[in-house]
Amino acid sequence: MSLIQSVQTWVDDRFPSLQTMYKEHLSEYYAPKNFNFWYFFGSLALLVLVLQIVTGIFLTMNYKPDAALAFYSVEYIMRDVWGGWVIRYMHSTGASMFFVVVYLHMFRGLVYGSYQKPRELVWIFGMLIFLCLMAEAFLGYLLPWGQMSFWGAQVIVNLFSSIPVIGPDLSIWIRGDFVVSDATLNRFFALHVIAVPLVLLALVVVHIFALHEVGSNNPDGIEIKKNKDPKTGIPLDGIPFHPYYTVKDIFGVAVFLAIFSYVVFFAPNMGGYFLEANNFIPADPLKTPPHIAPVWYFTPFYAILRAVPSFAGTQVWGVIAMGLAVVVIAFLPWLDRGNVKSIRYRGKKFKTALVLFLIAFIGLGILGAKPPTNLRTDLAQIFSVIYFGFFFLMPFYTKNDPGTVAVPDRVTESTVGRQAAFLMYVGLAFVGAFFFAKLV
Repeated sequence: MSLIQSVQTWVDDRFPSLQTMYKEHLSEYYAPKNFNFWYFFGSLALLVLVLQIVTGIFLTMNYKPDAALAFYSVEYIMRDVWGGWVIRYMHSTGASMFFVVVYLHMFRGLVYGSYQKPRELVWIFGMLIFLCLMAEAFLGYLLPWGQMSFWGAQVIVNLFSSIPVIGPDLSIWIRGDFVVSDATLNRFFALHVIAVPLVLLALVVVHIFALHEVGSNNPDGIEIKKNKDPKTGIPLDGIPFHPYYTVKDIFGVAVFLAIFSYVVFFAPNMGGYFLEANNFIPADPLKTPPHIAPVWYFTPFYAILRAVPSFAGTQVWGVIAMGLAVVVIAFLPWLDRGNVKSIRYRGKKFKTALVLFLIAFIGLGILGAKPPTNLRTDLAQIFSVIYFGFFFLMPFYTKNDPGTVAVPDRVTESTVGRQAAFLMYVGLAFVGAFFFAKLV
């Protein structure tokens, strides 16, 4: 027996077998053979998570969680630390790219019905990851201690004060002071660096374990475990995740890193969407920026908040609507009453509702980034109604959906025509949103 085999045997006797884990989650984990472009984003999300953790570790080596020094420590990282500007831009770009990947990952689940039985728990864990990611992004947004960081945190934390009875005390408890101050910065730093990442990592692990327990969904929405080889017990429509999908994911990683590198080196601010100009100005509690808006990935929910009129001088109903807009996504497994999972076999009602939802979500994102006007408020209210209508009316338009097609017994290979048509609809929604942004 070789030295490597001896060490492996010694470890296996004292620890869960690495070889067994490798087989269960890679070489003998059978995934559907018809994965397409939309199945890159799960592995890309894991890649960005690792990237954020590694770059975050290096940033904490020189960052000072002190209200008097935080902004200047970031400037020190950017100007004087060897390679510091690359690490900082990788981290800031990674935050936005994380949400790009996660939103596309969630959209794929919505399109192919990945939240339906038996994957309800996978979807719930995914939503908890999304909530942790939003918390992590908000906590980290304060740390540069620029103007937008300071005032953005001030606005968001003040929203909690609109909660009846406990609101004022709750907002003071979150800040650690009566205003956003050094105490706020210190506790946000601790939560951003230690507490939330630990919860996030734990949720990612259970999300993957839950997925591998029930198996991956596919563009046809067919359970491959129902058709197994009677002799081997291997799904007839499945292939080992490794090496087939590891190679495919490596290709996706290469394309992603090319795009990521272009942003980091040539457009790290992304026109003010990734890093706002006001955040390159030190925080000044006495000077409010003319327009305070969250980062782009929060703007759809922020637009819903602003779309709800205040009653009796309180924004409590807007806060409830904003929270409900996030939480309602977790209830998709029970709201959808359709007999099929994939959009390939859905009827016209679901497809129409999905297109309207996509337009509303993009429209809300654009409106949330702009200063409010009467026209923009009216549009945000319309889009908010469409957004919530997609979820609350789902039990009705999915139950009896004309045009629903019979699902085949076996998975079908993805065709270029299907992918091109689907991407065309998504592309038209984004093009329409671009021109809409110019108009409003």
